[in-house]
Order: sequence, then structure tokens, then C-alpha cells
Amino acid sequence: ERPPPLVSPSFKQHLFPLVQFEESILLDHNFVLLLHSDTPHSTTTMKTAVFASLLAMASAFAPAQQSAPSTTALNAFEGELGVQPPIGFWDPLRLLADADQARFDRLRYVEIKHGRVCMLAFLGNILPRAGIYLPGNIDSAGDKFSDYAPGLAGMFGPDRIPGIGLVQIVLFCGFLEVAVMKDLTGEGEFVGDFRNGAIDFGWETFDEETKMQKRAIELNNGRAAQMGILGLMVHEVLGTNLPLVGQM
Repeated sequence: ERPPPLVSPSFKQHLFPLVQFEESILLDHNFVLLLHSDTPHSTTTMKTAVFASLLAMASAFAPAQQSAPSTTALNAFEGELGVQPPIGFWDPLRLLADADQARFDRLRYVEIKHGRVCMLAFLGNILPRAGIYLPGNIDSAGDKFSDYAPGLAGMFGPDRIPGIGLVQIVLFCGFLEVAVMKDLTGEGEFVGDFRNGAIDFGWETFDEETKMQKRAIELNNGRAAQMGILGLMVHEVLGTNLPLVGQM
């Protein structure tokens, strides 16, 4: 049986002002999207093609494009937090193909943790570039926080943090991982709830709808931060001058 089209007619209609579709070649669940543009500039054509391909890939995994039976194992997680428009349920690597609830909770825990780390990393990258540093000295030798470069340069550049400093950072993160940032008391209401009966910030005063909204905001901000910190790292290697951020 021929698989359903990965690029819907409605998607083509919305993208038509940018490019014209010549052909969509389907190979199992992978596809090659051939595009052409009337502009003579090869750079513009390439950017347009890449942009269209990325949008098509996202559209390919939207629930509206799926014709699989609703009784599949994947559909069991389509109502979970984080399944939101316009993409909906998106599992391109099929990590949840044969997963149970325990497997899903483990992946969600990892996603939340990585999102929190990347939100801190993103701020830790852009704030020093804006001239905002912690006050005081970073060591007993009198070195200030501003004496060290932000981003990858702080690890590999000429003004990098000394090796003993990196060891301290790794040990501190390891301590947080095994002794702090986990559900120690078993009182967590959901995956990633590390309050442990000590930190609340008014959480118990929220109704269920507000709690779900705030959890969804954290999840989406974490996802954006993961892409954001990766983008900053790439642009730093390329030496890009970014708006607002400045020279990487």
C-alpha cells in the first residue's frame, strides 16, 4: 500500500508563494523534496529550499498527516503534556514506538532536565556578552568573573577557565545531579517535580489548569533553549555577529 503523502495539499498552498513544488519522491517514510525557484541568485534559492524542507519535515509528522489506526502504541501518548499545535505529537525517531508509561516518563524527565540546563546555559552565554557579570572575584588570586570569556571560549579560548575551575564545575553539577535535583522525598506530583516539600513559590495556590499551563510553558521554554544554546555555539564557532548579542 502506498504511504500517505508527507506534504499535505494545504501545506503546498501556504508555501506556494515562496517556492514551486516540482516533485516529491517518497522512499518508505523518508523523502526528497525537489524545489526550483525563478530567482537567478543561487544563495537565495538554497536558503529557500532549506527553509521549505525544514517546514515540510515538521509538517510530515503532524497528526493531521497520519492515517495509522488510533489503537497504536504511539497514540497512547498523544494526550500528554507538550503535544501542542501546530506540530502536535512528533516522534521522528520513534523512541516511543513500543514504549510504556515508564519509558515515556523517563524520556520526559530527561527532556525537562536538559531544558532546564539549557535555559541556564543560554542566559549564562548572553548575559556576559551584554556586560552583566557576578560581582566579586572568582578565585583567591583576585581574578574577576569578567576576566574569563563566555561561551566555548571560556573552555577552549586563550582566556579560558583554568582546568581546576572546570573540575570544580563538573563536581558541583555531579553533586546536584545525585543529591539535590531529584525527587528525594517521593512527594513529587509529576515527572521533574523536585520541590521535596521545601520549595513551593505558591505552587499549591494554583488551580489544575494553571499548573498545566505553567508546566507547558517550562517545557516549551526548555525546548527553545536547547535549540538556542546549540545555535549560539554554532555561531560562536563561525564567528557570527548576531543582532542584540553582538560578535560571537
